[in-house]
Amino acid sequence: MNTVCSSCQATNRLPEDRIDDGAKCGRCGHALFEGDVVHATAATLDKYLQDDLPVVIDFWAPWCGPCVNFAPIFEDVAQERAGKIRFIKVNTEAEPELSARFRIRSIPTIMVFNEGKMVDMLSGAMPKAPFNTWLNESL
Repeated sequence: MNTVCSSCQATNRLPEDRIDDGAKCGRCGHALFEGDVVHATAATLDKYLQDDLPVVIDFWAPWCGPCVNFAPIFEDVAQERAGKIRFIKVNTEAEPELSARFRIRSIPTIMVFNEGKMVDMLSGAMPKAPFNTWLNESL
């Protein structure tokens, strides 16, 4: 499988059976599957969408109450699904071109991508259990 390093955006080729072995980036040595949420920009998002892992993007803004309340849930699920799904946040205030490109009309908006194509979208925040259920159904 090919996966993108969240630190240097290098693409790393890795056997799928080595995901749980503490894989590190061949360029910078950063852990590839630590479960951290990645903050993407217009310059980096397309690279992350090339990842062989499914990608979940949370389009949010710092002034949005539901977005701020949903952030810990998003981070918890990212930790739990490390090595299986890549979790990304896009600040719509800092990245208006991405908001326009993905036609974000309300926040938070969560999109699931598989092989670079959007497979599902959700508008609004939700508790952890329904969010996990939605992810399972989407993938």
